Amino acid sequence: MREVGIQDDTIRLGQLLKLAGLVEHGAEAKALLEEEQVEVNGAVETRRGKQLAPGDEIVLGGEAVRVVRD
Repeated sequence: MREVGIQDDTIRLGQLLKLAGLVEHGAEAKALLEEEQVEVNGAVETRRGKQLAPGDEIVLGGEAVRVVRD
């Protein structure tokens, strides 16, 4: 599992997907979320604005990342 650092206390899921390089554009993130292809902490997530904090784990297409504090 790869770690992705954030500077603030939280980050929105759509922003994290871009920061982690899992998607290139917000529209791509939106489509993947609508297709229920993203999991947050083991549960399917469909909200691009879902707030994530350090310790949260995201899985997309077999790639997993964990949010950590920079």
